[in-house]
Amino acid sequence: MRVMIAPDSFGDTLTAADAADAIARGWSSVREQDELELAPQSDGGPGFVEVLAARIGTVQFADVDGPLGNPVQARWLLDGTSAYIESAQACGLHLLDGPPSPLSALKASSYGVGQLLDAALVSGATTIFVGLGGSSCTDGGRALVRALGGLGSAVARLSGIDLVAASDVENPLLGATGAARVFGPQKGADAETVERLEELNADWAAVLSAAGHDVADRTGAGAAGGLGGALFALGARQQPGAAVVAERTGQQELLDTVDLVLTGEGKFDSQSLRGKLVTRIAAAGGATGVETIVVAGQVTLTGDELASAGISAAHSISEFAGSVDVAMSDAANQLERLAARVATDVADSAANPRRRA
Repeated sequence: MRVMIAPDSFGDTLTAADAADAIARGWSSVREQDELELAPQSDGGPGFVEVLAARIGTVQFADVDGPLGNPVQARWLLDGTSAYIESAQACGLHLLDGPPSPLSALKASSYGVGQLLDAALVSGATTIFVGLGGSSCTDGGRALVRALGGLGSAVARLSGIDLVAASDVENPLLGATGAARVFGPQKGADAETVERLEELNADWAAVLSAAGHDVADRTGAGAAGGLGGALFALGARQQPGAAVVAERTGQQELLDTVDLVLTGEGKFDSQSLRGKLVTRIAAAGGATGVETIVVAGQVTLTGDELASAGISAAHSISEFAGSVDVAMSDAANQLERLAARVATDVADSAANPRRRA
């Protein structure tokens, strides 16, 4: 049986590539006769560059400002005249000095993402994909624009460039479902800080609007702390990050040759059903008659919800390990062991392998 192993990252515990390796080790320990195709995925967040670099382009390095101004070396990808930037490389939560706090939530900046855009422009790239997700900032992309010389300069420099905001996020910049109120608490913001971030982004949205860029209510403007809104103001179009990765990693071509798909993510919940990576893979697999099994850090969906998403089964590392703490502190080992148990449970007939000449 040919098995496609195509997970997303597992939050801050495992990259997509590390998760794929762990699943493959566990699976092979039980079903060594199976042929495994490792195809880690990303929705534009952490791992976007790593996943793409395994298939296309050449990795580039840039010294940029981290979220709190500390210097970091960020990786990006150049493939001909196309550049691929990962916002988390410059302003990711993992780049903070410690756990996120109200102070870091307020101070975290997107300046380094602007520096990455500058590097891509200097390289001669005419198409630039910016993967959005995993950011520590909620500055609406103000610092990104500043790094490019200000709004007028940034618009001029990106004129004629095919700029793509690679993100599946649908949230607007402002309001109850906006960047500050929905994602701010995940970045350490308390109630007071959330409201301050909302005020700052409202002021920024007014500046953009006065310059002819009404982006505050646009779907996806709230992605990565409002980076989506800034990119839209600079002429970007939005494309789901998962679709960008799927196209460039040959996901559909692989699906046409395998009998089973194993995918997963940190938390498989109701948000996952809203067009996120795991359910996109399940839908693509279902269209070609391939069964999909999910292994995730936590699973909160019902059997009916799984069935509606075209997923035959979902397995929780936390339940398997006995606690969330163990699942996170020993993630790779627990995922490997869980994959082995799933492999034991899967019979050839259950996977409905397709006969090929």
